[in-house]
Amino acid sequence: MFPSIADVAVLSVDVSIAIVRVDAECTANGAACPACGVWSNRVHGSYLRFPADVPSAGRSVVLQLRVRRFACGNSGCTRRTFVEQIPGLTRRHGQRTERLRATLAAVGLALAGRAGARLSSALGVCVSRSTVLRLVDALPEPEVPAPRVVGVDEYATRKGRYYGTVLVDVETRRPVDLLPDREASSLAAWLADRPGVEVVCRDRAPFFAEGATAGAPQAIQVADRWHLWHNLSEATERSVAQHRRCLRALVPTVPESGPEPKAVLAADSSGSPWPRGHRFADRTRARHAAVHALLMAGHSRRSVQRQLGMTYRTVKQFADAATPEELFTGQWQNRPSVLDDYKPYLDDRWSEGCTKAWKLWEEIVPLGYKGSYQRVRAYLHDKRTSPQPVTARPPSPRTVAGWILRRPDTLTETEQLQLKAVRTHCSELDALTGHVRSFATMLTERQGERLPDWLDAVRQDDLPSLHTLAAGIDRDRDAVIAGLTLPWSSGVVEGHVNRIKMLKRQMFGRAGFQLLRKRVLLAG
Repeated sequence: MFPSIADVAVLSVDVSIAIVRVDAECTANGAACPACGVWSNRVHGSYLRFPADVPSAGRSVVLQLRVRRFACGNSGCTRRTFVEQIPGLTRRHGQRTERLRATLAAVGLALAGRAGARLSSALGVCVSRSTVLRLVDALPEPEVPAPRVVGVDEYATRKGRYYGTVLVDVETRRPVDLLPDREASSLAAWLADRPGVEVVCRDRAPFFAEGATAGAPQAIQVADRWHLWHNLSEATERSVAQHRRCLRALVPTVPESGPEPKAVLAADSSGSPWPRGHRFADRTRARHAAVHALLMAGHSRRSVQRQLGMTYRTVKQFADAATPEELFTGQWQNRPSVLDDYKPYLDDRWSEGCTKAWKLWEEIVPLGYKGSYQRVRAYLHDKRTSPQPVTARPPSPRTVAGWILRRPDTLTETEQLQLKAVRTHCSELDALTGHVRSFATMLTERQGERLPDWLDAVRQDDLPSLHTLAAGIDRDRDAVIAGLTLPWSSGVVEGHVNRIKMLKRQMFGRAGFQLLRKRVLLAG
């Protein structure tokens, strides 16, 4: 029953359908006082304890353990008597054996509270989720050796509001600590306590750069290559979006055949400048017909005013007009609108496949549009309902950016031809493609010494998005050169950040910092 525990004698075993009761006692000659450490064999009395043990074959196991109370032989000790504890089996005020506590703590580290309690119940131990979490929280912290290469990244305790910092030993790929915030001072203090750190792998966040510089000035800072490529990808897509009109070179021109849709809508069989189906025009015609019908029936203009709910002046205008077309000024088509300056942009985005009025309205507001969203929606509604010629759409900026960012040998023959046409038609996108592929060569072949020449070449072209990226890289040049040269990266840190997200979800919002830290470090 207890192969690894000495001085325990099993007196009897009582087995029932649901429980196994083991009668045992300690056979040691005495015990040491927990207060003063003096050995004593003077028995003061005894009593029974009933700690729960690891279940057997689905049955709960309970020990009926007789323990002795000894009198302390040290007259100066603050404790007169004390109860013997069996190492590896019991502890003071413990309701479970040490191996059952270790088993439940291991379940809690893997599954947290609710899932751990359900699994424990299936194994034959009925505990609450809070008990499982308390056992995890009571575990001692592991002693982790000071890392030589440390990776640092942030994790969200509440996304967008509260963040912490996770530190990982890149060589052993295990987390070494969690910090409750992502301040530069906290990281600097942690690194200052560990002067053996030689390399710090990080992203390009300024607070991590400041903390690493202040806390470990002797360490080499390495910017993560994935973040560098991700930043270049975003800058590439922005650059392509700024030259979206150049992408029309991939669409064959279609000769015009017939009048434009707007002219068709504006035409009317009666010769009226107002189209049939126009809301204002149809309402005016209906009111004109109603007014003249009542006047023909012998009603006075005052009577027509009361019946139709109009003002007398409006009734007079309808009555004096022989036809509703006399009420139309015909200038509605040429009336200036606050949307006129932005219609070319909306037409370009419409031809690219963006048909959501709300998204297009959000795009033109930063450009200076002061009108309402309804005006944009009405303009796009006319484009949506009017007959349009079937034409091919140019590829989206995201698609073209993907062609530029991918390896040339992975592109299909059609994609290669389309990218070649874009580069031939637009010199800026041709230069962008060259810069991206040059950076990709630096990144994959670890040629960080070429970075200064790459930055100078980027600044010579008219590519504002790449200029912004180059300025950010230049501020962190040493770390970026190290990232493009050394084999270290923050990939293992990103994996632990994703694991922290899973651990938080397991605990349903109860993942306080101390408990989360225990789970990350002990089960890492």
